[in-house]
Amino acid sequence: MLRIASSLVLAPVAIAVAYVGGYIFIAFWAIAAILVLWEWDTLVCAHDRNAVLGTGAVTLAGAGLALAFDGVGIAIAFICLGVLGFAALTSRVRRLWCSAGFGYAAALLFAPVLLRGDASFGFAAILFLFVIVWLTDITAYFVGRAVGGPKLMPRVSPNKTWSGAIGGTIAGVVGGVIVARQAGVAGLAAAAVVAFVLSVVSQAGDLAESAIKRQFSAKDASQLIPGHGGLMDRLDGFVAAAAAGALIGLCHGGFDAPARGLMVW
Repeated sequence: MLRIASSLVLAPVAIAVAYVGGYIFIAFWAIAAILVLWEWDTLVCAHDRNAVLGTGAVTLAGAGLALAFDGVGIAIAFICLGVLGFAALTSRVRRLWCSAGFGYAAALLFAPVLLRGDASFGFAAILFLFVIVWLTDITAYFVGRAVGGPKLMPRVSPNKTWSGAIGGTIAGVVGGVIVARQAGVAGLAAAAVVAFVLSVVSQAGDLAESAIKRQFSAKDASQLIPGHGGLMDRLDGFVAAAAAGALIGLCHGGFDAPARGLMVW
């Protein structure tokens, strides 16, 4: 019940912020990225945490500010400087892990902001991602519990099943097609293919985060969200799907129309 209550609060807030867009949307995801970086650094960076967290938080805030004023190039420069800072401040043993966390947090900032910045399909693209990720996660949970069967990756996440993964993917594709249709997209077959890819990537992101937690003997990234654990635990699938969606959109639509590139084929 606590998990459901938290979702009923978080989901409408995320949708409302996406609808408003602009500075509020950028600030929302900049704060989320900094919190995810804090969870990651607490989990993996040990005694290097404070130095890299301070550097990363300032860098992400600077990148968010640059994005707010359409300075994508400046934001990318901030991230490159942040990577160099992480490499200089962390010990050799933890350097790769800590740097990966910074890249993970940067993806959480850049991907939604780039997609939402598209005036034609920005809001629709964010809803497209939300619906695919959320339906995939929810349906996989309930189908996995109801049907059971062979485990998906028992060493990484012992509760996930192939039946849940397949059911979640089907639900994600159906939800994505519905959003695309409501947005006026004509090529629904292509939208279904994109939704399939994003659903699979979302589940891969979930499994990757589970593997990281298992590597560092942690059950949750933090206790920030009641019933869910940490923000990383709630956004793991979304980060992966948003990053993949942004890459697809940029390759197909360019920086001028990444959301249109994601949804219109």
